[in-house]
Amino acid sequence: MPTHDLIPSLIFKLNENQLAIAESVEALSFWIEQLHGPAEDAVRIRSSLTKLDENLEFITRGVAELLNDR
Repeated sequence: MPTHDLIPSLIFKLNENQLAIAESVEALSFWIEQLHGPAEDAVRIRSSLTKLDENLEFITRGVAELLNDR
């Protein structure tokens, strides 16, 4: 497979991995709160995950455009 064909698929899979990791980290933050009550660390974790949500639409559109350009 030529490199230019591989790039969109690779970015798509990296984005899937990033989303799976974010989901796991968010679940851990809820677990922290269940064990210790409202915790500043759990809130901070979820707050830092918002950057992933903010970038998701851009990444999704970019991957779609790359896949369409093949």
